[in-house]
Amino acid sequence: MTTFLGSPTFHAGTGNIRGTESFPDAARKSLADTQLRANLGAATTTIRNKRIAAVAEVDDWEELRRAGSALKADVMARLPELLVQFEENVTARGGTVHWARDSEEANRIITDLVRATGSDEVVKVKSMATQETGLNEHLEENGIAAIETDLAELIVQLGEDKPSHILVPAIHRNRAEIREIFLKSMPGIDKDITDDPRALAMAARAHLRRKFLSAKVAISGANFGVAETGTLAVVESEGNGRMCLTLPDTLITLMGIEKLVPTFTDLEVFMQLLPRSSTAERMNPYTSMWTGVHPGDGPQNFHVVLLDNGRTNVLADEVGRSALHCIRCSACLNVCPVYERAGGHAYGSVYPGPIGAILSPQLTGTTGHDDPNASLPFASTLCGACFDACPVRIDIPSILVHLRAEQVDSERHGLPGGQDLAMKAAGFVMGSEKRFAAAETASKIGRVLGGKKGRITSLPYPGSKWTASRDLPSPPKETFRQWWARTHEDTTR
Repeated sequence: MTTFLGSPTFHAGTGNIRGTESFPDAARKSLADTQLRANLGAATTTIRNKRIAAVAEVDDWEELRRAGSALKADVMARLPELLVQFEENVTARGGTVHWARDSEEANRIITDLVRATGSDEVVKVKSMATQETGLNEHLEENGIAAIETDLAELIVQLGEDKPSHILVPAIHRNRAEIREIFLKSMPGIDKDITDDPRALAMAARAHLRRKFLSAKVAISGANFGVAETGTLAVVESEGNGRMCLTLPDTLITLMGIEKLVPTFTDLEVFMQLLPRSSTAERMNPYTSMWTGVHPGDGPQNFHVVLLDNGRTNVLADEVGRSALHCIRCSACLNVCPVYERAGGHAYGSVYPGPIGAILSPQLTGTTGHDDPNASLPFASTLCGACFDACPVRIDIPSILVHLRAEQVDSERHGLPGGQDLAMKAAGFVMGSEKRFAAAETASKIGRVLGGKKGRITSLPYPGSKWTASRDLPSPPKETFRQWWARTHEDTTR
């Protein structure tokens, strides 16, 4: 078989992977929400610290990361043949495989499958892929109720909200806010319930147990699909996945085509990387795997919908394709200073944070400067913390720079823009020792603007584009050249 990377014509991904406003505009609103920032700061700090401790227990953590990276790179290089192998093995074991080019096709396939069962209600395992396609909304439009069974997803659903984190979708909510959501939207809840976490969890448990026992159809995502055996795997911490994957008569799984691993033994690497990177646990409380249909045991009708939705476009980019290595652990979000302050909603996509900043614009493509996803590669300080945390070593900073360069190049239309002029001016100044020294001396004027606080808080345009959201430190009393001449006077003769 000939390996083909990328589609012959660009087919943009669709669904909930493009917002309605640029990241800077959305982030300004988030930054003004002090409760949101407090919730995010507390949650990400806790998860981050727990992860550091969990990872420190593994002596060969870096070797595991390299193994995970190598395995994902191999999958990307052989994806067409692995997908065919996966389909053959699922089919041989009694399952049915469907192929979906985009979110609209995936939603239509799944809706038709649910309708064929005669059911008007489904239970769902937490799934980024179904969030990506907007499946819940599509099912609702067709008279089918989708019940989220993951606690955080349930909170988001009952609150008519949107997820803001890959692992903890309701990370932007505190327990008092969750209590109010339950009181308003959860049927049969005790009106005197407190905001004690256990009380809230037990209320959700009682509500969901009734759904588990009555559901005829379940819809899941997949953390991994094994090409060698046709096996699918879901890892979770609450047991809701186990209930959905075993009780209903029909199980429908939506899986992005990049989620494959070649062999069953390859799962060994990812089952060590994923829990410590995501929930800071040594192993997942519930790891569910299923292979086809088994008479008298579990769902008797099993379907897999393989989702492209722009993934072959990402695969065609030699630099950007490693974004498809992502195993959705969310470690990069928890260490990102931009995400911690702006929150997930500012990214406009179901994939927030550093991974969303490189994945979303590649899935959808961008249509110019005003495309909301065009701003995402710039939503980073390039500090590199995301690469250090990534369990499969995705070089997110390098991909961000690559996508920034592509975006800037795409916006060049003959005459140089403001950024081009600024870079040319900087190049002119830095190209001469005398000009650079003169610029350093001239910068001391900024000390007047900084005043006693030593911070420049306001500059005229175009400097105002910087000081509108951050301060500028006052220049030092003496330049480095002056300090060197003063302290190394004897050595310069």
